[in-house]
Formats: sequence, structure tokens, C-alpha cells
Amino acid sequence: MESRLQELEQKIGYTFQDFSLLKRAMMHSSYTNEKHLEKYKCNERLEFLGDAVLELVSSEYLFRESPKVSEGELTKTRASMVCEPSLALCARDICLGDYLLLGKGEEATGGRKRDSVTSDAMEALIGAIYLDGGFTSAKEFIHRFILTDLENKKLFYDSKTILQEIVQAEKAEVISYHLVREEGPDHNKSFYVEVNIGGTRYGAGQGRTKKAAEQQAAYEAIMKLRKQK
Repeated sequence: MESRLQELEQKIGYTFQDFSLLKRAMMHSSYTNEKHLEKYKCNERLEFLGDAVLELVSSEYLFRESPKVSEGELTKTRASMVCEPSLALCARDICLGDYLLLGKGEEATGGRKRDSVTSDAMEALIGAIYLDGGFTSAKEFIHRFILTDLENKKLFYDSKTILQEIVQAEKAEVISYHLVREEGPDHNKSFYVEVNIGGTRYGAGQGRTKKAAEQQAAYEAIMKLRKQK
């Protein structure tokens, strides 16, 4: 396990002085339950701390980057930047799910790829870096792995809303999503969805939930519409 976590350190460009903090950040509650460890040893307390650090760093970033934007708009933008789908996308970029310590049940039901699990682990990792190396180290990590490529990330995780806005403005046609098929056992399903605009197929997506598959299909449709311009 140590060598795997050292691989994660290399990936994020940060070496822990207290390696146990990194291990705890990767320790899901299903693992501590299965191993009969105390509840506080899982990553939830670090997640609580990391959430607060992330909120401060992202608030400062927006405050400086958007000097004329109102408090209400800043709040909305921050919420979209640090929401579960966005953090899960950031976690996917560094394959964070591969390094998690999970209980057998959580492992069997696809926990490594579950957005709620990986986004929480991302916040726990921020909390661990903050405790180990201070605010500056945590801020560097957040700027490097979360506050980057924001426009494209928003496009990906909020693609259904963005597609709706594009189509309403340009085409005034009906968007419809169709479940094409489902594969796999109940605890580990994959859903395949197509999106039609005015009866024409514009995109297809696959995901562990119908919503995730729809988002991917919408993202593909947006890319197709952009090429047509």
C-alpha cells in the first residue's frame, strides 16, 4: 500500500512529512468499519477540514479574478467550481479512486468510480496537505488540480443545462434523452443514452447512472453543434 501512495505523491507533486495523513485521507468509512477501527480514523474529518480550505482558496481566486462581479454571482460560480461533479472530475484527472482504501462491499459496488466517494476523498486530500504542509501547500495543490481549465470542466459536468441554453437560443427545438440499453448487475450497472435535438441524434453517452450518461451525451452534442458553426 505504501508504494501505491508514494506513486500518488509523485503524481500530485507533494511529499508528506507525516505519511499517516495521506493514508487517512484515502481511508473510506467502509474500510474502517470492516477493519473495526474507530470511526474517527476514516477520512471524513479531513474532508470537513479540506472543504473549508477549498472554499477559502476558491473564494480568494474568484475575488481576485473577477473584480467587478457581484457577491451573488461569485457565490454561484464558487458553488459550481467546488460541487461534487466538478471535484469528481478533478479526482478522475489524477486517478484518485485507484488509491482509496475501501471495504469489500464498497469495492464490489463500484465505489472507486462513484462521484460522491472520489469528491470526498479529494477534499480529504486537501485537508491532509493543509495539516502536513500548511496553507501555502494546500493552496498550490488547489490551484494546480482544481482551479484549472474551469470553463471546460463546467462544460462537462453542467452540459445538460448548457445544451438547453444553446438550443433555446439558436434552434428552439425539443431536446430528448433516450435510454438505449443497460448493462451489468444491479450494483454495478452501465447506462447508455442518446440525445436527440428536434428528432435528430446529436450525441451518445455512457455512465454509471442515467444522469451521468445524459451529461456525457449532452457534452458530445455541444461539441457537434460547435463544429457546425
